[in-house]
Amino acid sequence: MKIIQSMLWVLASYLAVSVSLAQTATSYPIKPIRLVVPFPAGGPTDQFARQYAQALSTQLGKPVVVDNKSGASGAIGSLEVKNSAPDGYTLLFGTASTHVLYSLINSKPQYDSIKDFTQIAVVGDAPIVFAVSPGTKGGFKELIEYARINPGKLQYGSAGEGTYLHIVGERLKYELGGLDIQHIPFRGSAQAIPALIGNQVNMTVDTLGSLINQHRADKLRIVAIAASKRSPLIPDVPTVNEVTGLKDFQAALWNIVSAPQGLSPDITNTLISATTKTLKNPELLDKLNSISIQPISNITGVAATAFIAKELVSLRPVVQSAGLKKE
Repeated sequence: MKIIQSMLWVLASYLAVSVSLAQTATSYPIKPIRLVVPFPAGGPTDQFARQYAQALSTQLGKPVVVDNKSGASGAIGSLEVKNSAPDGYTLLFGTASTHVLYSLINSKPQYDSIKDFTQIAVVGDAPIVFAVSPGTKGGFKELIEYARINPGKLQYGSAGEGTYLHIVGERLKYELGGLDIQHIPFRGSAQAIPALIGNQVNMTVDTLGSLINQHRADKLRIVAIAASKRSPLIPDVPTVNEVTGLKDFQAALWNIVSAPQGLSPDITNTLISATTKTLKNPELLDKLNSISIQPISNITGVAATAFIAKELVSLRPVVQSAGLKKE
């Protein structure tokens, strides 16, 4: 009799948990969602995250609150999300730095961007451009030719050591046969851009949105864009491929929304559906266009995981060539 009672109790407990989980999934969300941005407020990732959060909040009917947890090139905020409950109320607004470069650069990474997270969607990207200081003569072609003839004499700035912008600069050198241009890291674009304008470096690598206003004001010159075709915002600026003869030099600072591993399929699908609809919102599209961000609404779930895996393979030889792997 006791055995039967024990079995009935276990069955009842199982059914209660199942019903509770089903109710949680079908009623999600029932409270505000925290969107962790692992970078400081005010940067391009933070701007995008806030626009996305506002539009997603409207779609889900609950507040989506941005929480900046910066430090260690995005690792601090990423670890916080990784260690959070997989209930859909803590999400990560990641980048190539958090989901690809962290694993490639650190010899003992504290998280795995594929194994430790449930990917919701790659939500958009910002085209990468190369710009020169006002005192630099010629265009991108002349700059590359000068670098070939005068190895080590040119310098380029980036938002920091090991950032995606730094890696794009190293990738250019790598794909052009080991071009010798010295890298000067700064603490974010807020320092790198003034350094370029002040002629402290010859060139910088940054997003189109970060540099276009200074380009229009003739404070610097954008000389090439790392895209498959020219941008309608700067139609006179050639692509890297046009100038160098490379076949497929494309780079964009992409963003991805992730949740802790173990998120239920129902909540995952709810977030994917809401995100897809959000990224087709005309008002959001206008806002993203104003900061030169291109929304992406077709890389979700498994496809987003495959996207990360492909980026890991693509950038590994660049990181190795640049000697950025930390021991």
